[in-house]
Amino acid sequence: MQTLAVDIAFTFVDDATALVTGLGRALLRFAMTPIDRIANACDIAGVLAERRATFRMWRASRARARHDGRRFSLLGRFSPFRHLAHLT
Repeated sequence: MQTLAVDIAFTFVDDATALVTGLGRALLRFAMTPIDRIANACDIAGVLAERRATFRMWRASRARARHDGRRFSLLGRFSPFRHLAHLT
């Protein structure tokens, strides 16, 4: 059984980590906004928009496949055969 002090310390560390991660993402987005604007302005053929759409579809299909094929494994992510799971 954990003591209250340990529980408070873990909660504080988790919250501090989430805060730093969130601030880092916000800072990165703020710094990258002008570069993204320039890249979108220079994208005459629409390659960036097409790439973003393809990536979104790929990510959604991968998440759906991961959710559908979720099985218990003793080795989990460390299994050397995890990429062959769709063959079974």
